[in-house]
Order: sequence, then structure tokens, then C-alpha cells
Amino acid sequence: MSSSLITRRATLLGIGGSGLMLSGCEKISQIPGFQGMLESAEHLSRGGQRLVLTSSRPLAREYQRSDITRNFKANGTVRPQTVEYQRLMMTEFNDWQLKIDGLVQNPMEFTLPQLKALPSRTQITRHDCVEGWSAIGQWKGVPLSTILMTARLKPEARYIVFHCADDLENSPDGRGLYYESIDLVDAFHPQTIMAYEMNGQTLPVPHGAPLRLRVERQLGYKMAKYVMRIEAVENYSGLGLGRGGFWEDRGYEWYAGI
Repeated sequence: MSSSLITRRATLLGIGGSGLMLSGCEKISQIPGFQGMLESAEHLSRGGQRLVLTSSRPLAREYQRSDITRNFKANGTVRPQTVEYQRLMMTEFNDWQLKIDGLVQNPMEFTLPQLKALPSRTQITRHDCVEGWSAIGQWKGVPLSTILMTARLKPEARYIVFHCADDLENSPDGRGLYYESIDLVDAFHPQTIMAYEMNGQTLPVPHGAPLRLRVERQLGYKMAKYVMRIEAVENYSGLGLGRGGFWEDRGYEWYAGI
């Protein structure tokens, strides 16, 4: 977690920053009482940022090419081991398809060339990891809003869920498959894109090939890699353990705004 975020959380909670020494993603949920404190701060943080977002939709800071980090760390899964992903990788994702379903009027599938044919956005932004490091990279992809408007969300849709190919627990029943969710405010933010390029090159496997989410106003664990399916839902209570994401099911906060 970045020092500025820790400071903000500490201010909201009335505690000193020195009391929250986090050494990595896997450590957070192990701190007694930490989850409850974060949830309390989350409501304040989310409410304040949602008020700003819905009124002016501010952009995350964008940088120059000269600011791009030379060695952008790949975090989490760097090479999914599921049989399906291994097969797709061997064919260079030629037969990969992104499925759009759930509460949409027009369920559909996109091949990678079809996605690349849609209007795109390129942005150079900073990636902030909950582990405490940051890096700047250039991302190119199709705005998520374009995909959702093409699929035509049903009125009851409230959240967008990203189902991924990486299984962090190598579970035989698929329970460890990564998933993440965001609300419609972030889904329709102009900087929320489904990225297929990084730093002017095809998105590398360690960074989520062939497609990953970039939701620039949140922490890195929200930016799902290896996306296979996008589902529109009314709520996420029936997914995983009902907290809205792989790491959220393990104690992280659902809204990770920065």
C-alpha cells in the first residue's frame, strides 16, 4: 500500500501510520482487526470519492513517455497454469474470445482483432500496488464503456464482474480463479479500459495477456489480468465468498480508491 494511502487511512481511523507496517498483499488480512478498520474507512473514502466522481469525473494523472518505468514489476500470477490458458498461449491467443454476458440485452463475444478494431484509448498512468510500490506504464485498449454500450446493459445491472484465467490456488474445482468487480461509475469512467498493449507492444503474458482491466483510480489488485469474461450483475453476493473479488474474499476492501 502506498505511503500516501496509509496516511489517509490512518487519518480516517485516528491511528498513526507506524502502526500499519504492511510487507505484502498476503499480510493484510492477518492483522487482527485490520479488516474492520479498513471497512470503516472505506465507507468514508468511497462516499467522498463517489461524490467527486459523479459530479466531475476527474481523471487520474497522466504522464509523459519519459516517465515510463524501465522495469515495471509484474505482480500476482505471471503465467497462468490452467489447461485452457496454456492452450490459448500456445496459439498466441488466435482463438481467444472475450465473452460478455449477464444482465445485458445483447450477449456477445469478441475476438482480439475485433476488440482492436474498436475505438481505442492510450494513456500513461501510475500503477499503485497495495504492497507499497508504484510504476508508470503506457496502456492502450478499448474503453470498457464502449463494450458495455454495445452489449446494452439491462436497467437492473449495477456491477461489472471480470472473470479471469489465473488460478492463484491451483484449485481442481476452479474456486481459486481470479475475479474482480467494479461499479458502473468506475466502469464508465473514460480511463477505465480493457488493455491489450503495454508500452507500445502487445500486452506481455506476465502483465495479463491477452487482455487486462485498467481502472486507474484504484489500487493494482482491482486491475484484473487474463480477463476471459465480463459479466453484468445486480449484486456480487453470489460470487465467490460474496465480497466482490478474489482478494476481497480474503480480507481486502472492495473499494480500493487512491
